[in-house]
Amino acid sequence: MAETGYSLSPKVMRGALVQLVEDVIGVVPNIIPFQYNPENITRTLEPWNPFEVDQTNRGAQAPTVQPYDPEEKFSFTLELHAADGLEDGDPIVTATGVAARIAALRKLTEPTQGLIGDLVNTAQALAGGAGETEVRATVPVTLLVLGPGIILPVRVTEMSVETKEFTPLLYPLHAEVQLGMRVLTPDVFKCRNSVTIDIAIAAYNLTRLQEDALAIANIANAASALRGILPF
Repeated sequence: MAETGYSLSPKVMRGALVQLVEDVIGVVPNIIPFQYNPENITRTLEPWNPFEVDQTNRGAQAPTVQPYDPEEKFSFTLELHAADGLEDGDPIVTATGVAARIAALRKLTEPTQGLIGDLVNTAQALAGGAGETEVRATVPVTLLVLGPGIILPVRVTEMSVETKEFTPLLYPLHAEVQLGMRVLTPDVFKCRNSVTIDIAIAAYNLTRLQEDALAIANIANAASALRGILPF
């Protein structure tokens, strides 16, 4: 069969972690696209439990009370491999394997003055200067992007890296990174105002809007099934 230049294989959208870093030149996103989308993703919801409240010290709680959004968590494993970069002749991958990707992921867990500010501060400390570690107080907002349906602000709460293969200089060629993260609701950003926070809240609300629309669509599709379930 003649080659047409068209493929029947669907184009797969890769997930990503996008850290919104406020730097000296503005917001500089630290974008970490997934080399391979995770095979399994665990999404956990922990609603507030009214039955765990001490009823002797306060009025009885109705079983339907839910004072805030459930605590939501994601966990999955990312696989990193230098094979693709080596095949393409990527100079960074050729020199350091997947070390750059691991370093970018680690930045998600650390307070920062911005990518440029951190580099300057670390260089000053290496040269014997005092550095400015006292101003490193917060971790930038990170967006978890799992396609158009899930774009949520998160805080990385767990990161574990297992390296398996190495270059002669002991840079890793293959690594598995286990990540755990908690979704940040708009409530946690109260009394704070910045461009990155506005983006985080907008992303959260957009994802919730899509999920509400999907829930309504499911109700519409299930209308016929209800007639066979309910006794009336």
